[in-house]
Amino acid sequence: MKHIVSQTWLAERLNKEDVRIIDCRFHLNDPKRGLAEYIEDHILGAFYFDLEKDLSAPVSEHGGRHPLPSVEEVAEKLGAAGIDETVTVIAYDDQDGAMAARCWWLLRYLGHERVYVLDGNYTQWKEKGFPVTDKIPTVPPRSFHPRLQPSWLATVDDVRRAVREGSAVLIDSREWKRYAGIEEPIDCVAGHIPGAVHMFWKDGIMTGGYWKSQEQQAQRFASIRKDAPIIVYCGSGVTACPNVLALKEAGYTNVRLYAGSWSDWISYPDHPIAGGEK
Repeated sequence: MKHIVSQTWLAERLNKEDVRIIDCRFHLNDPKRGLAEYIEDHILGAFYFDLEKDLSAPVSEHGGRHPLPSVEEVAEKLGAAGIDETVTVIAYDDQDGAMAARCWWLLRYLGHERVYVLDGNYTQWKEKGFPVTDKIPTVPPRSFHPRLQPSWLATVDDVRRAVREGSAVLIDSREWKRYAGIEEPIDCVAGHIPGAVHMFWKDGIMTGGYWKSQEQQAQRFASIRKDAPIIVYCGSGVTACPNVLALKEAGYTNVRLYAGSWSDWISYPDHPIAGGEK
């Protein structure tokens, strides 16, 4: 796998100077719980990055429920965790890879290529007896220099163009009922972006947070040409990230995240809304 490392691989490299681990555990319905769980115990050497405080910016009129954070602030936090371009970063969570994939995507967008998601949830790591601790690590700071990669990000204008002209395949990563507009437990408007196809992000993950193989991911997306431009979204730009990673694993190269996702799309009152199986 190109973007995923096994728990055994990481366990063998826990004490290496050029490896940094980021704990991304987060519960959308209980924002403080992830940090509390990290303080209780975490993978040896792991730093905690909070989805809403570190991997997102505060909510504003547009940008969705988890807007992209300030590039300068993220770079400063990564540097404080001892991360620069020479360091390999491994992100993990206990949410089937959703939060870790957001961290992975963000670092790739910032130009950091040596970043991976851990295969399997933190619960599985503990059950296997791999090292955990309650000690908060300290490392010498480094300088992280962002090199933004626009090819990883789709703007709202890109999505408008895709709706209008069919310039990209739109993939909706949410649960079927939300895509179809049958129910909407979070956002104020139900439905999906017109023309989007439904590909639930959890269909790429197996029990325990383990990722399906590259071949299985390729089968999931077999209806889409390998050279097609693809824009992936979800509710707020988090659970779309596992689909971005899965597409990359399957050999798709032109894949972008609509970071604002559905919650940004509906913040513009003139945007069209679709429901049902369109």
